Amino acid sequence: MHPNDPKLTSFIAMSADSHFPIQNLPFGIFCTDVNRTPRVGAAIGDQVLDLAVLEELGLLKPTSDQRVFNRSSLNAFIALGKTTWSATRAEISHLLRHDNPLLRDDSALRSRAFCAMRDAQLMLPIDIPGYTDFYSSKEHATNVGTMFRDPKNALLPNWLHIPIGYNGRASSVVVSGTPVRRPMGQIKLPDVDAPIFSACRKLDFELETAFVVGQGSALGDSISIDAAPSHIFGMVLLNDWSARDLQQWEYVPLGPFNSKTFATSISPWVVTMEALEPFFVESPKQEPEPLPYLRQQAKNGVDIALEVSLRPSGSAQPNTISKTNFKHMYWTMAQQLAHHTVSGCNTQVGDLMGSGTVSGATSDSFGSLLELTWNGQRPLKLTGDVERTFIADGDEITMTGWCQGNGYRVGFGEVSGVVLPAHN
Repeated sequence: MHPNDPKLTSFIAMSADSHFPIQNLPFGIFCTDVNRTPRVGAAIGDQVLDLAVLEELGLLKPTSDQRVFNRSSLNAFIALGKTTWSATRAEISHLLRHDNPLLRDDSALRSRAFCAMRDAQLMLPIDIPGYTDFYSSKEHATNVGTMFRDPKNALLPNWLHIPIGYNGRASSVVVSGTPVRRPMGQIKLPDVDAPIFSACRKLDFELETAFVVGQGSALGDSISIDAAPSHIFGMVLLNDWSARDLQQWEYVPLGPFNSKTFATSISPWVVTMEALEPFFVESPKQEPEPLPYLRQQAKNGVDIALEVSLRPSGSAQPNTISKTNFKHMYWTMAQQLAHHTVSGCNTQVGDLMGSGTVSGATSDSFGSLLELTWNGQRPLKLTGDVERTFIADGDEITMTGWCQGNGYRVGFGEVSGVVLPAHN
């Protein structure tokens, strides 16, 4: 049976709304208090399967000449290529099936090979050579353009022709759960002529996903639109924290800089593109038709339900503030990668490509506080008579997402972060 088969079940018990059924099997890096060595694991229900143990015992052998699961990142495994990714996932699926006694009935082996998710410290899953962030939601770009430019010309002339993007800072990408420090920088207040140096006053989140490059390309070469999907290993959730007041002052003429570089959070589990295949859908119709190198024949959209919650400082109660879906994205991952490399820009295993803010068409489906509060003009009403226009110190932002199958979900878990006060 194919690892994606909806009829597959595991001997690991789980609920129908678990993000990590046997049809998923995402990869990540973890350690425990008992064993502080970072290593590769796969998520199954509320358990982490220790792939380094299975590799040591010869139950998994992605390559004959080296071990790849006793590493502190997924890069060595990813570099083995798509055939190996698929074969390894199939072997893991077989080991976890309800009717396979090898792990199921060997209590000593199970005690070595599994740890409870609650006991695992999840770490940054990949070494990231480069990070690029795109701007690919038509709804988001229209909202931002309407706020800051003429609503009749919300989209700049190039937006419908190319996937707009910028090169970010790979060094400040952090794993979910890492606190985020409020940035300092230059702010231009509306009633004064000169900027001031201040802590950010309009701190925001951006609801995004990201894909991980699994097969790189050489300098001077490009990746075609048809070949692009085979170069992508998997996806994570991404929060591209944004200092809106710093951004408004600095972004002309070269785009965001300090307003984006201070932190980008990603979820710890990388969901493979193979696990997502049953949820691929047609992406929105593109008018005008893109240039030939961006024209796609395949279904390159993905039906991923996404949600954002905000837990105010001092409160135990999170508030769901946005619900949307990744399938609405105008520019697809394949188009982003094809455009990224069309100039001859090389890519490397582990490169991270952010989707850009995912916003829907309705006011409750916007992917940032900038849109949800319309730049602070419409405060969000939260539980306990709390209001927010932007993120306050001590607030926690959590994002989650999943693909809904027939009786199961292929999910990403969560990406969360608490905001710390700025350094004075």
